[in-house]
Amino acid sequence: MLFDVDGTLVDSNYLHVHAWHRAFSELRIPVQSWQIHRSIGMDGGKLLDTLAADVDDDVRKQLKELHSRHYEETSSLLSPLPGGREILERIEALGLQVVLATSAPEDELAMLREVLNRDDLISVVTSAEDVETAKPEPDIVEIALDRAGVGPKRAVFVGDAVWDARACVAAGVTCIGVLSGGVSRGELEEAGAAAVFDNVLDLGSHLTESPVQRLIDLR
Repeated sequence: MLFDVDGTLVDSNYLHVHAWHRAFSELRIPVQSWQIHRSIGMDGGKLLDTLAADVDDDVRKQLKELHSRHYEETSSLLSPLPGGREILERIEALGLQVVLATSAPEDELAMLREVLNRDDLISVVTSAEDVETAKPEPDIVEIALDRAGVGPKRAVFVGDAVWDARACVAAGVTCIGVLSGGVSRGELEEAGAAAVFDNVLDLGSHLTESPVQRLIDLR
């Protein structure tokens, strides 16, 4: 079982929106919060390509540094989403590998893992350091599969963004979408999600009715 973290296991998406909005505002780049939200979960470089395509490399660097600073300032507000810890316990108890297939930078990932406090259940972790370009490119998913030692047909990915679903489609992995990141059911399904649940708590209550059952049967 591969899990995205931001917006899937941890309630962090809107902290990212706020941090990016402050960064853009401080450099007097007019970007609205709704535009930022629709890019959350995308590779950081692609996010800047989408929202601030005309800025030079120095400004891009400043934006990333400001985002990191403002995000860290609000890190005390991070909390597990409903079922965020329990789903990891449930999956591990079923004898399935728990994989965090995230493209978060290492410093942000450390904060997210501390919030989850379930490192003993996790067998594989990826981060932004592992790829040149993250989601929606499939690289991070493929690296997670390689480290877990399984093929795409023996894995299921859980994520909250269209970028997760598109990366999974490209990697040949079944994707389950969750609404906890603020993206609509229709958009997740259109991007390729095979099933969509309110959050991982809802998924945990319906595992046997989800694509996870196939993995259980394959054990």
